[in-house]
Amino acid sequence: MSGWYSPHAGAAVIEDARPPGPGHGPGSDGPGDLDDRAELFAHRRARRRARTRRVATGAAGIAGLLVLWQAAAMLLGDQVALPSVSQTVAQFFHYLNRPYPAQGKPLWYDLYISLRRILIGFAIGVAGGVTLGSAMSASRVVRHLIDPVIEILRPLPPLAFIPLFIVWLGIGETPKEVLIVVGVVPLMAVMTVAALDEVPDDLRLCARTLGASRGYTLLHVQIRAALPFILTGMRLAMAGAWSSIVAVEMIAATSGLGYVIQQAGDYLDTALVFAGILVIAITALVIDVGLRGLLLLADPSRRG
Repeated sequence: MSGWYSPHAGAAVIEDARPPGPGHGPGSDGPGDLDDRAELFAHRRARRRARTRRVATGAAGIAGLLVLWQAAAMLLGDQVALPSVSQTVAQFFHYLNRPYPAQGKPLWYDLYISLRRILIGFAIGVAGGVTLGSAMSASRVVRHLIDPVIEILRPLPPLAFIPLFIVWLGIGETPKEVLIVVGVVPLMAVMTVAALDEVPDDLRLCARTLGASRGYTLLHVQIRAALPFILTGMRLAMAGAWSSIVAVEMIAATSGLGYVIQQAGDYLDTALVFAGILVIAITALVIDVGLRGLLLLADPSRRG
């Protein structure tokens, strides 16, 4: 059959071999290419406008909240119960470079201490949770062995472990960082398992067919495909980490934003309490924006 020949097939080959006409070459823009490009530009422009509207609406909401806060403080007339926005801002700048209390540290240093505790515990917790979740996804034995433990620990509030950690680890930095790890690991393990379970089997099977080992497939194919969902879990875990560190600093610490808020509340310095809360909110928002940036890098489909 190797000598079989069809004139129609030959004509088709000759027709395909002809040079492309105007507007159909690889380096030219035909009508279809121009329409696709215009549609893409219109889509990106709409995405940018929607993002701008969303940011503007959010800024308007925050501005409205500040106006209501200022008006309520002026109507109440009691700066201990509800300080005004201007009083809160003035107190923030007053103690930004001044120690509070007198034997303490400036507000910027307490922010640094809280951030250091959070980032250390968060990094260890994310690494441990992703590793544990990957192992549970790769092995049914590991999943059946660890999953009941995770389900028991996950509903428990990390603050319940504070007395134990103080007894076991003392009152230094270690129990505070371990407390964050305990809160982050179960959440990240559950999110990692759920994200890996959603990765299509075709990706894994294609990688194995091309000769990739199970470990290589897990690291470079499955985890990479599940990375957007893992980053979403990191955003949720970061919020929990802030809750844990502020609470433990109020109970067993001599520095950090939680300690400052507790001391200010004891001395009825409500303006400084609000200032500390706003510092936590703004710092957490900046970190969340950074994690969203990583999410855009991991998932190009989210880009405008």
